[in-house]
Amino acid sequence: MRIRHIEVFHAVYTSGSVTRAAEILNVSQPSISKVLAHAEQQLGYALFERLRGKLVPTPEADRLYAHAVTVNDSLDRLRQVAGNLRSADRGKIRVAATPAFGIDILPNAIAQYRSQHSDVVFSVETQHHDAICKALLASSIDLGLVFDPVHTAGIGREVLATGRFFVLAPPGTDFQGRSVLSLSDIAKHPFIGLDRRGPLGQLLSAHTQSSGVDLEPVIWAETYQVAKALVANGAGVTIADEVTAKSSDHSEVSVWPLAPELKFRVAVLNDEKTPLSRVCRDFVDHLKRCVRDHLSD
Repeated sequence: MRIRHIEVFHAVYTSGSVTRAAEILNVSQPSISKVLAHAEQQLGYALFERLRGKLVPTPEADRLYAHAVTVNDSLDRLRQVAGNLRSADRGKIRVAATPAFGIDILPNAIAQYRSQHSDVVFSVETQHHDAICKALLASSIDLGLVFDPVHTAGIGREVLATGRFFVLAPPGTDFQGRSVLSLSDIAKHPFIGLDRRGPLGQLLSAHTQSSGVDLEPVIWAETYQVAKALVANGAGVTIADEVTAKSSDHSEVSVWPLAPELKFRVAVLNDEKTPLSRVCRDFVDHLKRCVRDHLSD
């Protein structure tokens, strides 16, 4: 079967009529009938039977449809990627970041970069790690800024900097003048835990489990920004990445380095099959300096 045969067959099978298939594919009904007849001629068997005015798939069509779905979905993805590539002009940078980077680091980096390169246009969005990888593979973004990336097939990565974890507590929380805090120090306080599905959540979970200290969260938060907001409102203490700890939102939260030290990486991701444009490469270098400056404050 040709690709057009598969498209028409899929549309007729799912819609149940030539009329509706023609509307879906934006062609005439005679065109649909002609392509369908040609497909049946090539195959040597009927795909549909007309019973009481309705098209009913034959047993052969039912078996063929399972494979046609896969091909049709692949064609849809191909069209999406082709369209995304068309929109990725060389003077535009499409970047997605996990939410913590959207508070200070990424906005500051983009503002600084555009002050020197006013002709460059940016598209910015925040997504979780898995969604960023999917967007890169679909060519809907050029760069992804993430924490502690795991290896993902087809995704290239460049480590920009290394950061530490910090303990965040409401103002006035008494830790007897300590300059650093351990898990044991916070064990008796209401603890706000992070969703363990992300890379940082998994890293922190492994650290707490290996320590033997039992932290029983009274609240689970999906992002560190939410956890920090809860701390600012007196709901408990949490352990957060350095980017979140140093971000400007809820700056009244008290912060201590976590001991023993637990580190994470900040990395930029890209589709490894697509070389970075000159302007994207230049922005990555600039972003590396901005991330390192933020973490060295």
